[in-house]
Amino acid sequence: MDRLAATALPDLWDRLLGTQPSPDRWVVIGTALVALAAVVPAALWRVARNAVTIAHEGGHGLVALLTGRTLTGIRLHSDTSGLTLSRGKPYGLGMILTAAAGYTAPPLLGLGGAALLAVGRITLLLWVATALLLAMLVMIRNAYGVLTVVLTGGTFLLVSWLAGPQVQAAFAYAVVWFLLLGGVRPAFELQVRRAREGAGESDADQLARLTHAPAGLWLFLFHAVSLCSLMGGGRWLLGL
Repeated sequence: MDRLAATALPDLWDRLLGTQPSPDRWVVIGTALVALAAVVPAALWRVARNAVTIAHEGGHGLVALLTGRTLTGIRLHSDTSGLTLSRGKPYGLGMILTAAAGYTAPPLLGLGGAALLAVGRITLLLWVATALLLAMLVMIRNAYGVLTVVLTGGTFLLVSWLAGPQVQAAFAYAVVWFLLLGGVRPAFELQVRRAREGAGESDADQLARLTHAPAGLWLFLFHAVSLCSLMGGGRWLLGL
């Protein structure tokens, strides 16, 4: 048993931190088209947006913890909305960063994923994503949220453990492309919704009240982060 552990642990460590070959260019472009097909059509987007909501609410929760707030729970709903609750001062830098983290989390996660893929860390990307989903699962407070995170995390786990290198690479590139492309659309949806319905309880409106800066300025920030992440991450993925 000790001998098995002595050989298995180094192999596991090498697998995690080692590099894997990048897929062919046609795979990179093909996964980008698949991700785009999940983001553009409204029917597919209504389903695929659940993954963006996981990243959105996870961003709120992670930044809340990093800024010293107490994370009390996360809820994910079937209409692809979500809610993250934390305790702490209802003002100040921690609250501002927590509120700003939602719309910026998916594209920034995509940018980070593109950076890992650019240096061949495909397995590391899959394991980090699985670990983040497992950590988030502990804070989910409704059944639909648990189901969504379990299915998503289970998919990452199965691919990282059972799939071959080529399948892992294609899956990882598709996920990162989806975060980059899917991170762009929500800010535009928010802009359209605010134009139709006026000010409400969106992240941009909460930030406007917290900072006394116009909600439009925060919308511009969301657009800038998502579009810059898409351009930078896309260049890394394409090897430009």
